[in-house]
Amino acid sequence: CIAYAHQIVMPWFKGFSVERPEQNGGNKTYTTREELEADYLSGALHPGDLKAALVKGINIILQPVRDHFKNDPDAKKLLDTVKKYKVTR
Repeated sequence: CIAYAHQIVMPWFKGFSVERPEQNGGNKTYTTREELEADYLSGALHPGDLKAALVKGINIILQPVRDHFKNDPDAKKLLDTVKKYKVTR
């Protein structure tokens, strides 16, 4: 998860924000991989909080792509065609 946060989410948002209750350390934004990794390894950042923040960031990044395939008629037709393909192995 740390590699994904560092390579995908941090460059996109110029940081990696973790939202959590105050009793769990409160919200924090990381700007370096080293800071993120140090908190994770020390236990200051729980794996569940890291995963939730990563999912949120990736979903925000992917939303314009989802919207494109939902709203553009040509893209929607292409997606429908691709979904009909069967995987064979």
